[in-house]
Amino acid sequence: MARVTYKKAGVDIDAAERFVDRIKPMVRTTARPEVLSRIGGFSGLFRPRLAGMKRPVLVSSTDGVGTKLLIANLAGRYDTIGVDLVAMSVDDVVVLGAEPLFFLDYIAVGKVRPAMLVEIMKGIVKGCRQARCALLGGETAELPGLYGRGKWDLAGFCVGLVDEPRIIDGRRTRPGDAVVGLASSGLHSNGYSLARKVFSEREIKAGLWRELLRPTRIYCTDILEVLKKVPIRGMAHITGGGLYDNLPRVVPEGLGVRIERGSWRVPAIFGKIQRRGGVDDREMFRTLNMGIGMALVVPPADAERAVALFGRRGQRASVIGEIVRGKHEVAIL
Repeated sequence: MARVTYKKAGVDIDAAERFVDRIKPMVRTTARPEVLSRIGGFSGLFRPRLAGMKRPVLVSSTDGVGTKLLIANLAGRYDTIGVDLVAMSVDDVVVLGAEPLFFLDYIAVGKVRPAMLVEIMKGIVKGCRQARCALLGGETAELPGLYGRGKWDLAGFCVGLVDEPRIIDGRRTRPGDAVVGLASSGLHSNGYSLARKVFSEREIKAGLWRELLRPTRIYCTDILEVLKKVPIRGMAHITGGGLYDNLPRVVPEGLGVRIERGSWRVPAIFGKIQRRGGVDDREMFRTLNMGIGMALVVPPADAERAVALFGRRGQRASVIGEIVRGKHEVAIL
């Protein structure tokens, strides 16, 4: 019987180690002063700065990128998908008013392809730098018995910090408060099963991938800066479920949300999907972000100031609705 090795069984430890060596310089560019460890250890060390906080609270979030990975495979482009991964977690953390501190990634593949993995890591590093959070560690798992040729998955985990008196959870929301929407860059990381249903692989490969692979916009850094000047009473990251399902999560019972259609610009890709698939309006707004990646609840007197402050930071914002008394739901008029 021929001698069996781990490599012959499908797992190349040497290739994985070479990959880690290649990404170490990139990962170091995300370091914050609180990071005490180096990439490649068994765990990451992070000493948070707690000065001035009354009751520090850790905030955590984990997520993936979903079937947007299949678009990356069709296009053979992997340099932006990591930005999506970071965005999905750091912007879930910031909705509570927390600052993202560090991020960890998990990549599972059927076979280690160093060039592809390096491209993925470029996006993760870029996302962490945009969010000003450290890439503290991660794991790359080669699983030939679980993932077939060309199959892989991606997940991430973020930890943030907020002082308990400063937690933003929507409890201070009042009737008459304004809803400010921050523009999305496109589909972000939700609704790709629908997009792949209405567009053919040929169309995607022919160039539509450029639109579909636009990286998810990262809002956390700008939100934390604007929060220093404008009181924000609630925030909703508009992901799966769209405006209909996500806004009620940050609005107290007894209050509803009225959204005014036409108060923001909807990117053309959403119209293409709706026309091609014959998708009705409610399904569109419940499946996709429809051009709003983050919705903020602010006092009405501060709404226009918030829009201006985000605009100065390069984030297009609009007043898209208001909080009203009534049924705990979103009405899009």
